Amino acid sequence: MDTLRTLSETKRTFYTQHTRPLNSIYRRVIEELLVEMHLLSVNTDFKYDPIYALGVTTVFDTFMQGYQPEKEKESIFNAICQAVENDPQKYRQDAEKLKSIAANHSGEEVTACLSELKPLDGAEELTKVLQEIKNNSRFKYSRLFIIGLYTILETANPDLVTDDKKREEVLQKCCQGLGLPKEKVDKDLDLYRSNLEKMEQARSVLEDAIKADRKQRERRQQQQKSSEVELEKKEENTEA
Repeated sequence: MDTLRTLSETKRTFYTQHTRPLNSIYRRVIEELLVEMHLLSVNTDFKYDPIYALGVTTVFDTFMQGYQPEKEKESIFNAICQAVENDPQKYRQDAEKLKSIAANHSGEEVTACLSELKPLDGAEELTKVLQEIKNNSRFKYSRLFIIGLYTILETANPDLVTDDKKREEVLQKCCQGLGLPKEKVDKDLDLYRSNLEKMEQARSVLEDAIKADRKQRERRQQQQKSSEVELEKKEENTEA
C-alpha cells in the first residue's frame, strides 16, 4: 500500500521547485491554494477533471493579479501543481479548452449542457466528465470544482455576475442536474465572490499607495533638481 504524501512533503516540494522568496502580500493566497489542492489529492474519492483544473487556474490567476515580480507567477503556478504531483501544462490546457467552449456557445446552451448533459459541439469530453460526475455517488465535491463550473457559466453568460436571480436559477439547475450540494455551492460561491471584492479593494488601495509613493519620489527628485540648478546659478554668480 502506497504511503500518502504529507502536507509537509508537499510544501517542501513546492519550495524546492520555486526557490525565490514569495511576495508577502500574496503568501497566504498561495499557501491556501497549495493546502487545498494537497488535501484533495490525497483524498481517495477525489478524481482530477477539467472543471477542477479551470477552478484552480481561475483562483490562481484572479487572486495573483498584481503579483510582483510578474515573471515569477508562472514558476509559482508550476511549483504548486508539481508539489501535488500534477502537470501544470495539463491544468492550463484543460482550463483554456473549457473557456473556449463556453465562449463559443450561448449561456442557454452551456447551462443545458451542465444541467441536462445536452451535448455541445466540440465538447464531447466535457459531456463525458459531467456524466461520470452525475453517476458517481462518491463524487468528491470541492470549492475549486464549483469555481470552475461557475467560470464556465460566467464566460458563456457574463450577466450572471450582476443578475442575482438569474445566477440562482442557473446554479439551481446545475446542482439538481449533477447532484451537487446546493447549500455548499452557495456558501463557497458567496465566499469566493466576497473575497474577489475584498481583493479588488486591497489591490486598489495598494495601487493608490504605489502611485502616491511614486509621486512623492518624483516630487523629491524635482526638488533636488531645482536645488541643484539654484546652487549652480549661485556658483556662477559668485564666479562672475
